Amino acid sequence: MFFFVGDLDNAGVNRSPSAYLFNPPDERARYPRDVDTLMTLLKFVDATSQKSIGAFTWFATHGTSMSKDNTLVSGDNKGAAARFFEDWFTSTSTNSTTFNTQDDIGVLINKASAIKATGGQPCGRTSSQGFKVRKNDGGSRFVGAFCQSNVGDVSPNVLGAFCIDTGLPCDFNHSSCNGNDQLCIGRGPGYPDEIKSTKIIGERQFQKAVELFTSAKEQLTGKIDYRHVYLNFTNIKVTLAGNKTAKTCPAALGPGFAAGTTDGPGAFGFQQGDTKINEFWKRVRDFLKKPSNYQVDCQKPKPVLLSTGEMFFPYAWAPAIVPIQILRIGKLVILSVPGEFTTMSGRRLRESVKQTLITNGNGEFDNETHVVIAGLTNTYSQYIATPEEYKQQRYEGASTLYGPHTLSAYIQEFNKLAESMAKGRKIVPKGPSPPDLSSVQLKLLPDPSGDSPPPGVKFGDMKHDVSIPKSGSFHKGDKPSAVFWSPNPRYDLLTEGTYAVVEMLQGKKWIPAYDDDDFSLFFKWNIDNGSTYGLASLEWEVPDSASNGVYRFRHFGSSKKTIGSTTEYFTGASSAFAVS
Repeated sequence: MFFFVGDLDNAGVNRSPSAYLFNPPDERARYPRDVDTLMTLLKFVDATSQKSIGAFTWFATHGTSMSKDNTLVSGDNKGAAARFFEDWFTSTSTNSTTFNTQDDIGVLINKASAIKATGGQPCGRTSSQGFKVRKNDGGSRFVGAFCQSNVGDVSPNVLGAFCIDTGLPCDFNHSSCNGNDQLCIGRGPGYPDEIKSTKIIGERQFQKAVELFTSAKEQLTGKIDYRHVYLNFTNIKVTLAGNKTAKTCPAALGPGFAAGTTDGPGAFGFQQGDTKINEFWKRVRDFLKKPSNYQVDCQKPKPVLLSTGEMFFPYAWAPAIVPIQILRIGKLVILSVPGEFTTMSGRRLRESVKQTLITNGNGEFDNETHVVIAGLTNTYSQYIATPEEYKQQRYEGASTLYGPHTLSAYIQEFNKLAESMAKGRKIVPKGPSPPDLSSVQLKLLPDPSGDSPPPGVKFGDMKHDVSIPKSGSFHKGDKPSAVFWSPNPRYDLLTEGTYAVVEMLQGKKWIPAYDDDDFSLFFKWNIDNGSTYGLASLEWEVPDSASNGVYRFRHFGSSKKTIGSTTEYFTGASSAFAVS
């Protein structure tokens, strides 16, 4: 394993800058920005073959380039970065597929015009796996993972937040527009195209990762170790400065939580920084569960909108028992945290743990020890703001579940693990076990109950075939599309397969060129207007890298006639079209 770090300056901004300013001025003065820009990369190399097999990066920016209005399955900017990184590695280290191009556009158009849609045809359960562009059978197994860090207040919408009615910047303290939080929206670098923004922020992380990957020469050596413990976070006694003590609280959310963020505004009538709850929402709250006097006092200055730590029907609304974990690989120390630490919260945790390791490690740890936060790991318990940020009750503070001393409790308990690791002691006991709720989960989305195509039609037949432009061919940046008769796609999620393929004609064979794992190909399903029949739309934004040639769409899917019948699989291909 090899290790390297570097700064990425343009992939995140602080979405709660007014709360950050509540932190002490002398502490803020130690840092050039109100977000962390450091990316940490861990490179894995097979010791026998000396071939690279993967890389993990940790970098703090939210996966919220796609807005809450997006209805397509998306890995957001982190998933985009992973796709780009793995494709880059495959293209530079293996014999990746290359396509023969045909430059005579007249020949291409004539070839394409002679190839018609296939109509729907039956296929096997795993047939679509053979049409994946990236297969797991002997191809590159390289894994590029883009992990989260202290991301709590970091937004990928780097152009800032603006009012959608006036175009002016949002209110600084509340991120609202004349009191309306729903009008304040963050803008990504591809604004107003959120898919373009997702791609850009993904590319920026990918490009920095490639730079670190190719520069990672320092091999990690030394001990491999870990510590892990479960904690009931609703009643931890915390020792504060001056030997004062305090306690964490049962989980609760404040009205600033309901306001949402500039990455995704919440409910009307709330603002970030709200310290009062109007009478209507109080009545709604009290109908669900009136918070106890203890809870109200414990959570101050947060006004309790939802006392989730006191709500247990049909099961607990918030976790009480959460895990914390430290992993050590030589000089690299990874803190696995079950939530979203804000920028300054993460800095305080890293610094405190590092100092504890150095103080108790008998020379085994030093200033070269690198501590990184792995965010949102093992379970999820919302946000962790600093006590100072908590006072303003913006979204992150209002979502800090266990009260104003949540961060202090995390630092205290992580330091216990760090001291145990530094001194070589085992942790006994491991703490209370969290409840297993897998058997009592509510399912609010029913399974599809059966689908049939219109009379005289098969699934996989064309509803709307590719519409050829007047020029006879598509060009880079064009968006050819096709619509197939198709049932609900949830009968089988086609794991390791694909719903959508763009095939390219090579000689007499059709070769998969793009699938629904590519950023350029979109698969959309909906109900036909005026009927109950399903339609699958395949849309391809022809990338600049596409080779000239003859292409077509192919769709895969599955169906049941009734909820209890056998699953049947089908495929269908559109007529061909030329790209030049």
